[in-house]
Amino acid sequence: METVAAKKEWRGGADLIGLALVSLGAGAVVGLVTGGFRLALEFADDRRLLAIEWARSVPIWGVLVVIAGCAGGAALAAWLVARFSTESAGSGIPHVESVLRHDTPIATWRLIPVKFVGGLLAIGSGLALGREGPSVQIGATLAHEIGRKLGWGRVDCRSLLAAGAGAGLATAFNAPIGGSVFVLEELVRRFDTRITIVTFGASTGAIIVARLMLGSAPDFEVKGVTEPALMAMPAFLLLGLVMGLLGALYNKLIMGMRTAADGFTRLPVTAKAALIGAVIGAIGFAWPKAIGGGDVLTREALHWNAGGMTIWALFALAALRLVLGPLSYAARTPGGLFAPLLAVGAQAGVLCGLGWNAAVGGVVPGAAIDPSVMGIVAMVGLFAAAVRAPLTGIVLVSEMTVGTTLLLPMICVSVGAMLVPTAMKNEPIYESLRVKSGPASG
Repeated sequence: METVAAKKEWRGGADLIGLALVSLGAGAVVGLVTGGFRLALEFADDRRLLAIEWARSVPIWGVLVVIAGCAGGAALAAWLVARFSTESAGSGIPHVESVLRHDTPIATWRLIPVKFVGGLLAIGSGLALGREGPSVQIGATLAHEIGRKLGWGRVDCRSLLAAGAGAGLATAFNAPIGGSVFVLEELVRRFDTRITIVTFGASTGAIIVARLMLGSAPDFEVKGVTEPALMAMPAFLLLGLVMGLLGALYNKLIMGMRTAADGFTRLPVTAKAALIGAVIGAIGFAWPKAIGGGDVLTREALHWNAGGMTIWALFALAALRLVLGPLSYAARTPGGLFAPLLAVGAQAGVLCGLGWNAAVGGVVPGAAIDPSVMGIVAMVGLFAAAVRAPLTGIVLVSEMTVGTTLLLPMICVSVGAMLVPTAMKNEPIYESLRVKSGPASG
């Protein structure tokens, strides 16, 4: 719990108009850097797929090349973290939260290149990690450094740090409102006028620059989505319970695999990352689209009826990715949890939708549901279950899918998704990483 002094500190400081202008400029810089990170990752993903395609044409040597490449990329990313900036390990969001709670010092500027290059190496090598973690921590550090260089006080620099984190998330998912809500709901955990203005300013600046670089198309747009009938609402309440169980399992897998990897004390961090990278490489050689951040998998799941994906392939991918995300996170390389989590949620939701229609939708009039709708709503549910930030999940997914007609189902799914892990005393994932693993290793 924050002290009274810490709460008062947020209200202190400089001219609000000047700070708002600085937040716009800092957000623009964050958008430029994290937008560049997105472009670099897209290039790396394309090169990896082309390399695997070539390797599969020479299977005897090709599989060794792919395994060695993925292992080397993961090992180099882990080495950069261990050598230059231990705070850049993992998603970085627990570290940002710890800084805002005054539990740990702010990272130095060295984090920015380590997070950028390390994240590019790790995710580009195929680890099932998301771009949003590096984007959030890069954005937070950049905005804080800009404020410090301009001579703003400690209080306002921390405000800029929180706002920069939201700007990074906004750029990562092309979701300006979601990035802002994330700051208020998850990072500072209150709606304060001053921090709200600065956060909105930073997200605005970031999105303007990022959309000039990346375009304005939503990440996972699903056309023709309509609000389900009221007779179908029980399906979303049940879906929430399923996502709650799945979210608790996902959190346990992340913490369990992290603990298991840490238990191999005789192996250096780089060797453990190389072993995990080698496993990812072998899987990628056999099934190229199964590895990486997961954006392609999310799109395919939400358009399952147009892509020719079978139910068994969807199930196999969901089961595989449920394990690959936590395994990748144990490598201690830069990389986030959101994108892999959303992929699993979309896949599991479509499967639940198909099951619901087979059991109930074809029998009860008005109860049938488009499985793609279940996939969209399940993304919110799994996010709410794992992170315990339902408003952020609702806004993020709505912006990414243009699914504003699904607000009622999203609220319904959040009930069970929040209830189940809370009743199980399963801690939110970032709280677990921050408290149990230490802020520098989150």
